[in-house]
Amino acid sequence: MKQNRVVITGIGAVTPIGNTWEDSWEAIKNGVCGIAPITQYDTSDSKVKLAAEVKDFDPLMYLERHEVKRMGRFTQFAVTAALSALKQADFTPTEEEKDRCGVIVSSGIGGQAITETECARGMEKGWDKVSPFYIPTAISNMAAGQIAIHSDFRGMCSCPVTACAGGTNAVGDAFHYIRDGYADVMLCGGTEASITPLSIGGFTSMKALSQSQDPTRASIPFDAERNGFVMGEGCGILLLETLEHARSRNARILGEIVGYGATCDAYHMTAPRPEGIGGAKAMQIALKDGGVQPDEVDYINAHGTSTALNDAGETKAIKLVFGDHAKKLAVSSTKSMTGHMLGAAGAVEAVFTALALKDGFIPATINYQVADPECDLDIVPNQGRTADLRYAMSNSLGFGGHNCSILFKKWEG
Repeated sequence: MKQNRVVITGIGAVTPIGNTWEDSWEAIKNGVCGIAPITQYDTSDSKVKLAAEVKDFDPLMYLERHEVKRMGRFTQFAVTAALSALKQADFTPTEEEKDRCGVIVSSGIGGQAITETECARGMEKGWDKVSPFYIPTAISNMAAGQIAIHSDFRGMCSCPVTACAGGTNAVGDAFHYIRDGYADVMLCGGTEASITPLSIGGFTSMKALSQSQDPTRASIPFDAERNGFVMGEGCGILLLETLEHARSRNARILGEIVGYGATCDAYHMTAPRPEGIGGAKAMQIALKDGGVQPDEVDYINAHGTSTALNDAGETKAIKLVFGDHAKKLAVSSTKSMTGHMLGAAGAVEAVFTALALKDGFIPATINYQVADPECDLDIVPNQGRTADLRYAMSNSLGFGGHNCSILFKKWEG
């Protein structure tokens, strides 16, 4: 069966370090930390005081007032980023194309803030008094649904809910969907807005979050003093097309996706297999899928959450796959700047990985101080660097044992 080459022609992002992909990428290159005290609710009685919030986001700059009222924050991020990707790609589907254009956008939790608000309303005024918009604004798939409505994409529209792996699953699934001939164009990615009392409280109770009150020592992937992740929020969206479709309309091509692998640890609700086998297999599948040898990969955007188990396990997984070449690989975590955006993380990191190849720049792992012998890769400490890059990989690992990897190639024509 013929397989299509799949290229990236548009990107959009709303992140804790920028409300556009351009601002976010500039911040990445400058090593900007987006972590700060939580402003979305009162943390006086909470152990966790810091998060990576999206700052100064005004949805009315991008959407009509009546639309904003009928969207959760996670959906506002998603539609904004999708419109940005469409604009950059300069793409509006013809009537004939619309059935061949689809959407796959993940959200791990969806409208959590809406659920908390409506629960409080129901307890106070009675359950029949909750908003009629509660369900259609809070459900996780509504970001994908609203993107389809705003773009008039009438093909497949789906929402993988695979915790912290969701954004990467969405991009990888869209890649395969186009590659294998089921669509010509896909908007894909992930979005999240879960900096809420209940979400933060839940992660705090399971001891997953850092309780540091120093923004420079909270999200510190691969550092020996790491003690939990920092919650982030935001969205990343990519517009993917077949190479043939992109060339037919003279689109500017930003990069290419060549491989995707997904596995499950089948081991534990929240902990990864300590030996890293599941993550390793996802990377191996992605390499095989793309017909790429391990020693051809130049950079990995790691899942790198700043938790003890993840960072050590991911290091082992990378060594299993890449052997001696692991010592030559650059392996950084942009979560040191953005925090962990859950279902949006892999999508935003896919954006950063594609831009790393395009611009020949490897992002840093910032705020790194104390070396950990269990995490002894080149994590690009504190300062990003220019480099001649051809292939790069982005990893995501999620609660439930979900592992996935995407393999990108620099666009070479």
